[in-house]
Amino acid sequence: MEEIIIRKAVQQDCAPMLGLIKELADYEKALHEVTLTLKQFIEDGFGKSPVWGAFVAEFNGEIVGISLYYDRYSTWKGRRLYLEDLVVTEKLRGKQIGKKLFEMTMEYGKSNQYSGMVFQVLNWNEPAINFYKKYSPKFDDEWFNVSIEFK
Repeated sequence: MEEIIIRKAVQQDCAPMLGLIKELADYEKALHEVTLTLKQFIEDGFGKSPVWGAFVAEFNGEIVGISLYYDRYSTWKGRRLYLEDLVVTEKLRGKQIGKKLFEMTMEYGKSNQYSGMVFQVLNWNEPAINFYKKYSPKFDDEWFNVSIEFK
């Protein structure tokens, strides 16, 4: 297998990144929930006040994986890195790409003095759960996920 390059995302990566986000949403049986436009995605990541950062995995000039994160604040722990999405295209899963992206994101958090990293995983996604277990995470079964849509 040729070399996988892990690097910071640039604006030109947004279209293939959004494609991977939709691939993940489809895998999670929620593609209909994706309402984000490419224009909004670019503005949110590279506009006047970026709210997210990301690393991408590149293989043969193609974006095949992403790790998208943003700042979160805990009144108990301080600055936390929130991992929104860790996605590797289905055809290249199992080739250590997710591991490289995940570990690059953790290193970014450590080197930028975050107190830790938090994320969600669906309770039925056994491959993802087993992947994360290798890093000794704390799974929390006390809290509900809650969201409110603004219309």
